[in-house]
Amino acid sequence: MDDKYAALRLKNQLCFPLYAVSNMITRKYKPLLDKLDLTYTQYIVMMVLWEEKQVNEKFLCEALFLKSNTVTPLLQKLEAKGYIAKAKDTSDERNLVITLTEAGKKLQEDALCVPEAIAQEYHLTLEEAMGLYQVLYKMLDQERAKNTEK
Repeated sequence: MDDKYAALRLKNQLCFPLYAVSNMITRKYKPLLDKLDLTYTQYIVMMVLWEEKQVNEKFLCEALFLKSNTVTPLLQKLEAKGYIAKAKDTSDERNLVITLTEAGKKLQEDALCVPEAIAQEYHLTLEEAMGLYQVLYKMLDQERAKNTEK
């Protein structure tokens, strides 16, 4: 007998395990990031800056799939902590340029232990980790492409 409601079962939803694992991983980051005095979203902002050194706010929003009204308070808190500096773009004052400070660069050294500690929490083979990474980034890339078309 067909169950017309099978599609509505929690175990049949892609969104639920993604949601649950995301929450679980974020909770595992918390004690590590507390030692750095960062929230998870502040941490991902810092990761972009450690890689790029200087970005504009629009780039940051796009890279992190966050809205400006979410990023703005993050930047204010990171600036208050001395990790970043904000300035108007001299060529276009509508753009805000975010630059890593010396304290922000030093924090990168302190954060080196975080990825390793998280990796040790999950006993995935390299093949499993790469497969998951590829699927998730495929989904993110598709979403980014949709947003670019708008």
